[in-house]
Amino acid sequence: MSRVIFSIRYQVFPERRQEYLDVVRELKNIIKTEGLESYSVFEQKNKPNNFEEVYLFRNEEAFENFDDNQDERIDILMTKLSDMIKEQTTQYTTLLEVNN
Repeated sequence: MSRVIFSIRYQVFPERRQEYLDVVRELKNIIKTEGLESYSVFEQKNKPNNFEEVYLFRNEEAFENFDDNQDERIDILMTKLSDMIKEQTTQYTTLLEVNN
């Protein structure tokens, strides 16, 4: 089965940057689920407050089941994040690994 990369790119309000970084730091410590190999957050070079979350899943099934496995604390943090993101800046990408 192919691994899956799921990414979310968005822009954060400058005045909420520190709060955003605090929430992401906590998320990185608690976001664990079956089949999730890694979760990372990157900031675009030379474009402050433009971030991208990158999830690497073991396979498509793990990706499809991801939302079903989240606990209440993760849901609360995700809601906080959504309040810090500028409207109409969010872009989603799903990539499937090519197997030879």
